[in-house]
Amino acid sequence: MIIRFERNGKVKHGWMVEDEKKVRVIEGDIYKLQSAKPIMTGLEVPLDDVVLQAPSAPSKVVCIGVNYRDHAEEMGIDLPAEPLMFLKPSTTVVGPGEPIVYPRLTENLHYEGELAVVIKKEAKHVKAEDAEEYILGYTCAIDVTARDLQMKDGQWTRSKSFDTFCPLGPAIAAKLDHQDLRIVTRVNGEVRQDSSTSQMVFSVPQLVEAVSAVMTLLPGDVILTGTPPGVGELKVGDEISVTIEGIGTLSTRVRAGE
Repeated sequence: MIIRFERNGKVKHGWMVEDEKKVRVIEGDIYKLQSAKPIMTGLEVPLDDVVLQAPSAPSKVVCIGVNYRDHAEEMGIDLPAEPLMFLKPSTTVVGPGEPIVYPRLTENLHYEGELAVVIKKEAKHVKAEDAEEYILGYTCAIDVTARDLQMKDGQWTRSKSFDTFCPLGPAIAAKLDHQDLRIVTRVNGEVRQDSSTSQMVFSVPQLVEAVSAVMTLLPGDVILTGTPPGVGELKVGDEISVTIEGIGTLSTRVRAGE
């Protein structure tokens, strides 16, 4: 499991050995696996001595709407004929434990737990059958939405783009079989979403093909693959977590905006 962490004022990548509660420090660019592999320094530090950051620092986050069959059924809408795309800016990204800030401009904040794909190398016009060559791995995400602004605006940019509206983490699972992973979202310990990635309308390789046909994906960029049924409201003080099989749990809280 690849993590990005801060220690002694420096941000580095490492390989998390969870059962031993330690981190093996990596030197070099983890996104250059195809040409120059990062160096395992041999340095190991206790996991408790580091602060986890978002495992990727993307130039953009590409999101996919209505990509779970059971979610479409819940909403009573037809399945899309092709992936529905929208963007979140890089400033929405925060790491594990960093709070979601409830903006003063909204009165209806919603969560959406999602599987996130982290891109490894520049991807443009990639075919689905070649997509795995461009994927570093997978992590958990929360797509936060100001639902009232989404309805008011008639398009999604403002409602999806506030700072802190895309928590990512806790780690990147490489070489993960993503086709049938359980995904569970909890708010204050109560299960709100419980489904499987097998419910996706468009598979991860299909999404990489569709997105890269529109825009060039850069190393570290993230694709959010859609959300299962059970999306709902968040209040100030709520604790939210997303657990995905094979990856772990991303947890954070909601705090009031200043």
